[in-house]
Amino acid sequence: MTAGLRAGQVAAAAGVGRETLRYYERRGLLEPTERTLGGHRLYPAAAVTRLRTIKAAQRLGFTLEEIAELTDPRAHRRRGDGGLQSGARAKLDQVETRIADLQAVAGLLRDAVSAGCDDLDVCAATPACPLPFLEATHPAEPRGA
Repeated sequence: MTAGLRAGQVAAAAGVGRETLRYYERRGLLEPTERTLGGHRLYPAAAVTRLRTIKAAQRLGFTLEEIAELTDPRAHRRRGDGGLQSGARAKLDQVETRIADLQAVAGLLRDAVSAGCDDLDVCAATPACPLPFLEATHPAEPRGA
């Protein structure tokens, strides 16, 4: 049996909890580990790097399922894509769409602040209300009227 790191050592070095370590192992993001005669898991030093990689990818917005796909070389060969390149492009598109949506929301909130909206019900009943429910409470005039 080769020397390795115990679960607590790996978790501490990677900045995750032991349960997270076990969860990633169950999900297939970490290779199954060797065990000592006493039943303790022993991880290779590369497990720390793997955990840090997983956490970094999560901070970039990737889900665990996406991370599993990005780190599985067989998946890239099946799809014929560049793995990280195509995954990063897709995630970037999602992030940019989300940013645009949030900028639109921020604009509406700025308008609501500028309009002095203090009460949601009162604002909704006011034709000058900038919030999106305006159309539901004040239907637009029919075209051509």
